Amino acid sequence: MAKNLPAPLPDDAGEFLLYQTEDGQTRIDVRVAEETVWLTQRDMAELFQTSVPNVNQHLKAIYEEGELQPEATIKKYLIVRAEGQRQVSRQIDHYSLDAIIAVGYRVRSHRGTQFRIWATARLREYLVKGFAMDDRRLKQAGGGDYFEELLARIRDIRSSERVFWRKVLDIYATSIDYDPKAETSLLFFKTVQNKMHWAAHGHTAAEIVHKRADAKQPNMGLTSWSGDKPRKTDVSIAKNYLSADEIDALNRIVTAYLEFAELQAMNRQAMHMADWISKLDDFLKLSDRSILKDAGRISHEAAKGKAEAQYETYRAQLAALPQPVDEDFDKTLDELKQIEQEAKKAPKKPTKKKAADKKPKEDKKKPPKRKKRKPPRSGEES
Repeated sequence: MAKNLPAPLPDDAGEFLLYQTEDGQTRIDVRVAEETVWLTQRDMAELFQTSVPNVNQHLKAIYEEGELQPEATIKKYLIVRAEGQRQVSRQIDHYSLDAIIAVGYRVRSHRGTQFRIWATARLREYLVKGFAMDDRRLKQAGGGDYFEELLARIRDIRSSERVFWRKVLDIYATSIDYDPKAETSLLFFKTVQNKMHWAAHGHTAAEIVHKRADAKQPNMGLTSWSGDKPRKTDVSIAKNYLSADEIDALNRIVTAYLEFAELQAMNRQAMHMADWISKLDDFLKLSDRSILKDAGRISHEAAKGKAEAQYETYRAQLAALPQPVDEDFDKTLDELKQIEQEAKKAPKKPTKKKAADKKPKEDKKKPPKRKKRKPPRSGEES
């Protein structure tokens, strides 16, 4: 029966380049294949300008400490290489991008130091700004599917209520009659939000919350929430009930409108808040979207009241369900009962007598014979 040999290394197994530009900046270019890069220990030694035994030592420590799992980061490939005068096929361990990065953080060499300087700069940018981007790569190669993912995530961020209202506030604060404390300003923001939702899915924000908040549904009808499980603060947010298609439509409308509004603001024309509402209707009409003409059938207070009442019912239902710790406890009790029943059914073995109860065996050995003394000879003293 033929053995399952490892597949040959694909032509496009990815590429990892670490180099320094003319201005002294360290750059890393990675050409991924199936979301990763595969390098041998020899490749990594060449990449970080160190020895193969050193790379091997670091990999061993990485796996022993549990930083990475070998099953997920090591794959055997069949490669052909020259050994003397022959071309020999060998099964060689190849390591994924995760392992390459982990080695880069440990190896002590000039190239390893360059890698850590680069990685620290990227990590610092992420921690401070909340994002890190390779602008050069995105400009030159377009980024492919990753660029589309980036745009989708930006749209989702821009349409989040906090970010959206901050941006809208910056734009509409230029209105001549804008007063943040006035009731008309609050009504203005609600009108803008409802027009956006109506254009995306045919309901106002309050209507979608009132319609879809349901304790009988999984996760109370929510499609997204902030933590590991729905909380009370999540149930009054309209966007949390939208389907993937509805969210995509809303995100695109919000993003396009913000760009449109920013362009209008650049004209430096005197604008009233009513003018901005008119501009929003013009934008939606141009986009062939339905335009909301009134305030909707459900008030914000009614929607919030129903959603929070449904949440209390939902939370009570969750509390009544057995928790994982209860299930483990019940399982342990069942196992103990089963062991006890099996012990009762098992036949009793005869008990052995204790050593103290046993009678000591009689010593059957005869006492040693006493030697007879010979009578003294005549003339000898006794």
